[in-house]
Amino acid sequence: MQGRVIDIHAHVIAPDTKRYPLTPLGGHQSDWSRERPVSFERMIADMDEAGIARAALVQASTCYGYDNSYLADAVAARPERFTGVFTVDVTQPDAPNRIGHWMRKRLKGMRVFIAGETAAAKDVRLDDPRSFPAWECVSEAGIPVCVQLRAAGLPQLVTVLERFPKVRIVLDHMARPMLDDGPPYGAASSLFALRLYPKLFLKLTTHNVRESSRGRATPGSFFGRLVEKFGASRIAWGSNYPASEGTLAGVLAEAREALAFLSSEDQDWIFFRTALSLYPVLAEKTAGSVNRGHDRPASRRAARAPRGTTAKRRRSGRG
Repeated sequence: MQGRVIDIHAHVIAPDTKRYPLTPLGGHQSDWSRERPVSFERMIADMDEAGIARAALVQASTCYGYDNSYLADAVAARPERFTGVFTVDVTQPDAPNRIGHWMRKRLKGMRVFIAGETAAAKDVRLDDPRSFPAWECVSEAGIPVCVQLRAAGLPQLVTVLERFPKVRIVLDHMARPMLDDGPPYGAASSLFALRLYPKLFLKLTTHNVRESSRGRATPGSFFGRLVEKFGASRIAWGSNYPASEGTLAGVLAEAREALAFLSSEDQDWIFFRTALSLYPVLAEKTAGSVNRGHDRPASRRAARAPRGTTAKRRRSGRG
């Protein structure tokens, strides 16, 4: 499995603040981006050390807001390793034009940032009607949209899922569900209810890995239930590096350990194939591609979702 890993949630921060000035949402830079920034050059080195083939870099909204310039430059510099997920203010009338602008910069996904360390506004809503032209735009473009919000905002997500059924939406950090109660995870029922929406994907990050061992929760019982309900082909791993503390190799090892009880096929989907289904550009043969023996582009057949999840074959601690 070495090299057969794609990270769909990594952040890069430029060392040059004059060329790439700080414009964080809400006017407050996140602590992590100030204390442990990682340039795209270092990200490549850390990926090589960890054995990660490619990554979808996600705009660091708590550092750059809606200015995706560094993200675009990172992708342009190393297209064989990166794609990018940009952010725009979807409530603004020019949002469709901004989406087109960043897509022309070879960025292949969009992010709507509702909840986190900083936010554009306290009363921002995912289902704001002013955002609908932007949603129509990404629906026509066929690019996935990452959404960061908390459990309280999931009804807004349902509104968007039902209004724009063609859009593939990736739920960042799975909305950080409360897991302390343990099986059958009643406090996370709103998350499990989303299984009914086939275009909804879950981004399993370091937050989720670490929170799966709190209280009565265990990785086996929570992630086993998650794969049983959604299927591994709708779940993709993201490091959240360097926002989550630790080395990139370290957080990957944490995720590997937490999901070791799953079948090898399910693990392959979570760490590799689901990412390719969301960002096919990462499967393209390009000059300088690393780990050629392990991360060669998946064929359509290889990227096709399994008819039934294989998680049921081998699972411990299921709740």
